[in-house]
Amino acid sequence: MAYSSLARCVKDLEEAGQLVRIDAELDPALEIAAVQRRVFAAKGPALLFTRVRGCRFPMLANLFGSRERLEFIFRHDLAAVKELFAAAAEAGQLLARPLKSLGRLSRLFWPLLHMLPRSLSPQSAPVLKESCELSDLPKLVSWPGDGGPFITLPLVYSEDPLAPGLSHANLGMYRIQMGGGDYAKAEMGLHYQIHRGLGVHHARALAAGQELPVHIYVGGPPALTLAAIMPLPEGMSELRFAGLLGGQGVAVTRMAQARLPILAEADFCLMGHIGPVCKPEGPFGDHLGYYSQSHPFPVFQVERITHRPNAIWPFTSVGRPPQEDTVFGDFIHELTAPLLPKVFPGIAEVHAVDAAGVHPLLLALGHERYTPYEASRKPRELLTEALHLLGTSQTSLAKYLLIAAHEDAPTLSCRDVAAFLRHLLERTDFTRDLHFLSPATADTLDYTGMALHEGSKLIWTCAGEPRRRLATELSGLPDLPQGFSRPALALQGVLVLQGPAHKLGQAEPDPDLGRLADLLGASALAENCPLVVVVDDSAFTAQNLANFLWVTFTRSDPAMDSYGCKARTLAKQWQCASPLLIDARKKAWHAPELEEDAEVTRRIETLAAPGGPLAGLF
Repeated sequence: MAYSSLARCVKDLEEAGQLVRIDAELDPALEIAAVQRRVFAAKGPALLFTRVRGCRFPMLANLFGSRERLEFIFRHDLAAVKELFAAAAEAGQLLARPLKSLGRLSRLFWPLLHMLPRSLSPQSAPVLKESCELSDLPKLVSWPGDGGPFITLPLVYSEDPLAPGLSHANLGMYRIQMGGGDYAKAEMGLHYQIHRGLGVHHARALAAGQELPVHIYVGGPPALTLAAIMPLPEGMSELRFAGLLGGQGVAVTRMAQARLPILAEADFCLMGHIGPVCKPEGPFGDHLGYYSQSHPFPVFQVERITHRPNAIWPFTSVGRPPQEDTVFGDFIHELTAPLLPKVFPGIAEVHAVDAAGVHPLLLALGHERYTPYEASRKPRELLTEALHLLGTSQTSLAKYLLIAAHEDAPTLSCRDVAAFLRHLLERTDFTRDLHFLSPATADTLDYTGMALHEGSKLIWTCAGEPRRRLATELSGLPDLPQGFSRPALALQGVLVLQGPAHKLGQAEPDPDLGRLADLLGASALAENCPLVVVVDDSAFTAQNLANFLWVTFTRSDPAMDSYGCKARTLAKQWQCASPLLIDARKKAWHAPELEEDAEVTRRIETLAAPGGPLAGLF
């Protein structure tokens, strides 16, 4: 079924038993988001909140909260999308096999037609039927420390000022602050992160001394939401991909009062512009599990708001993974996997690790084919491939990039994080395999570096035969210096130690950790525990793989927080002997961790008790 609107999708899900209506009145400030997170964690249904306190519009949550629901929503057109991506990946082979190519193209003929937008008259466009004020919209607040209400599933549309039109448009998802702070009545904060398409359009408009027209859409056919977050191949517009995935061309209309085309089937359209004016945006509880702090971002000036009759307001709540955006990420990974070798020659697989916050940790399998005549394999081609990953698209935001040679373990997958780390640690030579880039651009939401958008990166390579056997139990540990205690194995060969609270300044090395690395390097533990992580709570960190990944990679900067036994710099390369030590303690400049409001938690749990309106949902 091709969903021309969000309402049709909601109806279909409800009839299939995959959506539940919540008719109890709930507050969009903290309560509704808390319910959504719990229902997601319980693998529950989509939720339609029909009585939103202080607002006449219903709110839709957990629409993409499970892989099964995603596949149900796109069940009729998903096969065509996968075949198109496979055809793009095999373009060269298909030219050499014209009969097979002809057969594939014939199957894709009608799906490809869906990539063409459909034109509607303004009178026929549902989104233009009614209008409202900014104050009428739902005021979603997800976490107690948020700086105000936010739009969490916005579809932000802009066009290149130098080449206007649908073909060069950008449809992205950037969070929108609807109030609080210094915003005036018709102003909102538009937080677009580094390396995003909207930034290019904004820069060109500013260079020309112009304001940039922008439309912010909420709701509409579900395919629009997936298209807005897809890392699409060069030259494929998000609107065309949405038509392909949604099974029909995206409906577009134009009106004299709007400087941009209008997505006719959206639930809401906020028309306006951004210019040179910036105001503090945030804080906001983000997908790393912390609050991104308040920083100047462009102000979106609202000019007009329209909506369709019976409009629905979809939203999500982000926080420490896994959350609903985890399902997005896994789905996107599967769809785009066939294109990987074409976009990144030599790369067999990549995995941006959700449990570590996505951008902080990227695992990759590449090929090591440059010197087949050498007796032992060394990382050479891997470094070239790693630099390509760090120079292209969203993988450029990776903080720790760990890359191994596919030839050493053909059955190894990046998706098996524990096995990948074991493989890496067995083979690492710390005198050659660590390559730091500092300073470098960093994820806007990562506060472990020196400044906003700025941190360091580590390319950690490995190739060849195993060099060591990893510890499966603790033995040979020397007496620890004062302040370090509670040793535990988080994984094979990975020791976590509880350290004293961090009290030093930013970029100020901790001599105690250098001495600790030398002490451990001189012990019997040196070779079979090549990685040591110093944390605030070793029991929590070692409790499971998810905790280890989250603590280690969201609370450390590679260049500032790496120490090693007999550390030295040779020909400008930092080297050490085993073990490598990472300082993953909380620092004064790090962002605060997310915690729910205790009173809200109590109210929600009361509503979920037997006989309550939320009973059985979580």
